[in-house]
Amino acid sequence: MSEEHPDAQPSGQAQLGLFSRVFPEAGGPGPADLVAAIVTLLWLALVAGFFLFSDSEGGGALGAIMTLVAIFAPIALIWIAATLSRMSREVRGETQRLHATVDAMRHAYLNQAQSGLNKSNVEKRLEQIAASTRLTEHAIATFTSRRDVTVVEPSADRKAALVTPRPLDGAEEQPGLALGAPADSSADPISIADFIKALNFPDSPTDKDGFRALRRALDDRSTARLIRAAQDALTLLSQDGIYMDDLRPDRAKPDIWRRFAQGERGRTIAALGGVRDRSSLALTSGRMRQDTIFRDTAHHFLRQFDKTFQEFEKNASDQEIAALAETRTARAFMLLGRVTGIFD
Repeated sequence: MSEEHPDAQPSGQAQLGLFSRVFPEAGGPGPADLVAAIVTLLWLALVAGFFLFSDSEGGGALGAIMTLVAIFAPIALIWIAATLSRMSREVRGETQRLHATVDAMRHAYLNQAQSGLNKSNVEKRLEQIAASTRLTEHAIATFTSRRDVTVVEPSADRKAALVTPRPLDGAEEQPGLALGAPADSSADPISIADFIKALNFPDSPTDKDGFRALRRALDDRSTARLIRAAQDALTLLSQDGIYMDDLRPDRAKPDIWRRFAQGERGRTIAALGGVRDRSSLALTSGRMRQDTIFRDTAHHFLRQFDKTFQEFEKNASDQEIAALAETRTARAFMLLGRVTGIFD
């Protein structure tokens, strides 16, 4: 024999949470119907007894009608009262069900709001993890080893930014004309640290180091052309509300930058076009098609960046290339290069 669990419930009474409360059934007969039936039977018994023990004679058609009205009018009133009682009971049951529904909706809303808060916390945590992942990828890209890692290199503030060809011995032996030497003929070449600061331009009017590096780059003929071209390009881009500080391009590994410096083009260096801001890309593309001055300035800037970076790559470490890629000038190159199709 199977034993029944003492807490077992009938199959018809499933657990419905907030809806598991028992409400009056609307379809079955209620107490008012039973009372009405009993009162009706008593009334009919009284009427039958009256006619059995009464010796009154019929009073014609009018008397018969009045007799029927006297018999059935109380019965009609009894059942009208029973019907009203049943309808009142159904209305009360429906009201209770509506209250239960409202309570369930309120609890569901509170639970959803609580889960929404938990979801926002999870999303915030995921964003923090993604940010730390990007920093890790940047560190990996920055410290990617080179073939000459065993060579001890000078620091960035002492190492020259560009590799300039040495003059021929014959040229050194030729006497110079007494026309005055250029201002930078005897000056040391700009260092990599100053060159990178100059490409990023000063952050504010009080950025003394930035202005010093910018003046140093403008005094060096090997870097002045790129600085002026970048300044013109950034000025024209700012007219459309495009600022390099607002861009967050994907970082490319230094190896890809070296491939670009060595002449590779197309899909192999597509990672350099890491600008994903659709608004900036659309505005720049439209300006390139409609504004001839903007188009000429952009192409001139791209040529100067290409030419200068080829020399910079020969003397720069992976960490220094990664630092240059974070400058405003490099971001302008990524934006304009993607619009012009250099990375396609």
